[in-house]
Amino acid sequence: MASWCAARCFQIPAMDGGAMCNRASLAAGVGFLSVAGTSLWRSSSSSKRALPFTCLSISSDAHIKEAVQTERAPAALGPYSQAIKANNALYLSGVLGLVPETGKFISDNVEDQTEQLLKNIGEILKAGGASYSSVVKTTILLADMKDFKKVNEIYAKYFASPFPARSTYQVAALPLDAKIEIECIAAL
Repeated sequence: MASWCAARCFQIPAMDGGAMCNRASLAAGVGFLSVAGTSLWRSSSSSKRALPFTCLSISSDAHIKEAVQTERAPAALGPYSQAIKANNALYLSGVLGLVPETGKFISDNVEDQTEQLLKNIGEILKAGGASYSSVVKTTILLADMKDFKKVNEIYAKYFASPFPARSTYQVAALPLDAKIEIECIAAL
């Protein structure tokens, strides 16, 4: 006969005809929610030993999300962070080819803006504990798709094989009338 947990539980048939019972606790507090398995045991007539179990935790705790900011890259133009660290990843906001010290574009051409924004990305990656080789996904936004080949030539100098997964789009407009913007995700 199977045993039942005092708390709400699941009864799952075991290989030997016994049952496994998973008791989980749910704890709520300020700014977080956690679900964790507190015990797992098998009940059968021949064995009462505890089995190993996996703990699953789901959290929106603010301490898991950390803003990354460096003065070596342009400041955010609005209410957003240069990057966010969360769950072993670094998420960079879209970066423009602005010179950090002046907040102005390095020039009006796409080649110079691409070179500068990739240097800016490198500084943000470094501040977040990552590097170009850590980048797993990029998204490129172009004011003109005709610049695709020029951007690819410069991009290839910063990212090595295996290259990150990537999407490229032509958009109607970019902030400050930029020619290009790139955002990326890096593994930590």
